[in-house]
Amino acid sequence: MTLSRRTLLTTTTAVAAGTAAVPGAAHAAPGGGRRLRTGFERLAEDGYRVLAGQRVGVVTNPTGITRDARHVVDVMHADDRVELTAVFGPEHGFRGTAQAGGSEGRHEDPATGLPVYDTYLKSGRELADVFTASGVDTVVFDIQDVGARFYTYIWTLYDCMEAAASAGLRFVVLDRPNPLTGRAALGPVLHKEFATFVGRQPVAQAHGMTVAELALLFNGEFLTTPVPLRTVRMAGWRRSDFFDASGLPWVPPSPNMPTPETALVYAGTCLFEGTNLSEGRGTTRPFELLGAEGLDGRWAAAANGLALPGVRFREAYFSPVFSKFQGRTAGGVQLHVHDRAAFDPVRTGIGLLVTARRCWEGFAWRPDEWIDRLTGSARVRTMIDAGADTDEVVGAWQRELAAFRATRRQYLLYR
Repeated sequence: MTLSRRTLLTTTTAVAAGTAAVPGAAHAAPGGGRRLRTGFERLAEDGYRVLAGQRVGVVTNPTGITRDARHVVDVMHADDRVELTAVFGPEHGFRGTAQAGGSEGRHEDPATGLPVYDTYLKSGRELADVFTASGVDTVVFDIQDVGARFYTYIWTLYDCMEAAASAGLRFVVLDRPNPLTGRAALGPVLHKEFATFVGRQPVAQAHGMTVAELALLFNGEFLTTPVPLRTVRMAGWRRSDFFDASGLPWVPPSPNMPTPETALVYAGTCLFEGTNLSEGRGTTRPFELLGAEGLDGRWAAAANGLALPGVRFREAYFSPVFSKFQGRTAGGVQLHVHDRAAFDPVRTGIGLLVTARRCWEGFAWRPDEWIDRLTGSARVRTMIDAGADTDEVVGAWQRELAAFRATRRQYLLYR
């Protein structure tokens, strides 16, 4: 990675706070003190000046909301200061009607009459053609991320930036908080030969960045042809803030991300998608409940024996209503995070994989080696198969993580 391109390839806009009223904007944080203002709030406060004279299309989903839970598309459509002409829906769709691995397709939005274009699984020339066909001049991105490399919305961001550059369009990113905080990057860094839609580029498993910071990173480090990029920063967000400090309503970014607590553990426990164990899909606690038919309390005991910081494990039994072990009783663990500042989701995920393999003779990786796509290389799988313990596996990626952290530091917008 090279850092010298950054100032040549990216333009960052921190829109000044104006005096115009913003739909849904509160004047003070609960209990007083500072109040976070999202990128959209600051954009509207400034009279949408960044978008003046442009035909605008928005890449968004149900998380693109104001403080009073109105969707930004509905707000912008009703405001004659901005010419909103199209919406682009990612995985799960613009209004969120599709399950994992699905989208809403091309249609007209019933609420606004705007044309909605499907971006899911589109990239390169195909996606550039979608943007061109829509007739927009500027593509705006406003989606709540959850802080994990394999959560696909950040790669929707990457693909849309690449396609917008190819189509000769401007690109604007409206920032939102990282619910895991922005304190540190954690976990293995993706190796390019393992690139998929759950990881296009060498980014740490828990990247510790906001979407605007990621956009700057993508433009400065990875895009062959940079896009004319503007970012609209938040105000009032600190890198140590968890989501509840924002005062914003939580909207599930996808059907199996129901709460901020889910997001807190997801960067580690999503690794169980790469195994034959249930990752809790089909329960009310996805990614917090893990298990399989035939597992028992030995796993919770072994996991607690690791003394992982900030988390305890409860012996748990559950019966998923869909996905793995549907309608059957799975035994395993429920994660209880008691100190989220100390909690390391990636180390926790590795510790759970190590102990699950040792406690359950039925343990197996998914036959397509999906675990390698999630972790970014074959190293985690092969080390665990060879009997490595948690510290050995975590220690193996520290050099590449240090290099990513050094690169990441150049693109951070907040303290």
